[in-house]
Amino acid sequence: MPSMSSLVSYLLPSPAPLGAIASSAAPAAPAAPAVPQDPVGSVVENLFGTLTGEDVLTKAIFTMLIVVLMWGLRRIVLRTVASRVRDVRTQYHMSKGIGYATTIVGILWIGFLWFERIGSVGTFLGLMAAGLAIALRDLIAAFAGWLFILIESPFELGDRIQVGPHRGDVVDIRAFEFTILEIGNWVHADQSTGRLIHIPNADVFRVPVANSSTQFPYVWHEIPVAVTFESDWRRAKGLLLEIAEREGSGQVVGAEAALLARAKKFLIHYSKVTPTVYTSVVDSGVLLTIRYLADPRERRGTSERIWEAILDAFAREDEIDLAYPTRRVFSNLTEGKLPLRAPPGAVDDELGGAGEPPGRE
Repeated sequence: MPSMSSLVSYLLPSPAPLGAIASSAAPAAPAAPAVPQDPVGSVVENLFGTLTGEDVLTKAIFTMLIVVLMWGLRRIVLRTVASRVRDVRTQYHMSKGIGYATTIVGILWIGFLWFERIGSVGTFLGLMAAGLAIALRDLIAAFAGWLFILIESPFELGDRIQVGPHRGDVVDIRAFEFTILEIGNWVHADQSTGRLIHIPNADVFRVPVANSSTQFPYVWHEIPVAVTFESDWRRAKGLLLEIAEREGSGQVVGAEAALLARAKKFLIHYSKVTPTVYTSVVDSGVLLTIRYLADPRERRGTSERIWEAILDAFAREDEIDLAYPTRRVFSNLTEGKLPLRAPPGAVDDELGGAGEPPGRE
């Protein structure tokens, strides 16, 4: 049988030590709140490191020195090239290459100066790419157009092109735009207006680009010549063909060689590249159209020489006259078919005794 002391100890637990009682009685201290992580700040810190004001000032000064050094180096090299290279096209290409090279070297140099952990550059650029793609979509499209121009070469420096409504000779190609020297517009034929037109490179994706120089360096040109119905149009056609062959024969050999060279890339086929003359009828007479191949930059000159030769040739012919808009009154009484003409003497009565039938004014 259990004793009285064991029963009391079983019913009443033994008191805890004094230190334990004090520790259990004191309220627990609240835990410190967790500091939220700043993802952008951590990326910037990983990218640039921990920068102080003195570090920023020092790196800014070195950045300015790098920019000045690259600019000065570019000027020195360009002056050296200009003094030793006389060809304008070579100077242009070398100046562009030097400019791009110094810019890339300067950007890389500044990047190594500021970015302590180059491995984080990809992360930093990835965070900015979405916003920049929307904000700078026009510049990105222009830069993509520049790459397309360099790789696919739809045109080169010096080519005569048409982009949308603008026509001219390409005089400059840059990373975001190209420049043409305008032709046409208020100036007749394909002569220069003297204006420079700057076109974004992205336009090569948006509008058709016509090139008159690179792939096939000739264009078909036509000169319409009208002679009167009373003229000997067959004789006139022969004279025009002689003049066209004399003026355009020099382009035939070059055109045939160009066709053979471009046949592997483009399906350009002409059954006839020699000058020819086509016949048709217009209101004022017989229209004889000269068609011949010409250099895009010499169309006005060849047209002038052909017209001068035509005027000289027709001046020596008594049976050929140039046609022009006229008004003619036809009298059936005197000019109609014989069964329909008026009997003799009726014309004077019809005209009131004037005796002069109407004719050409």
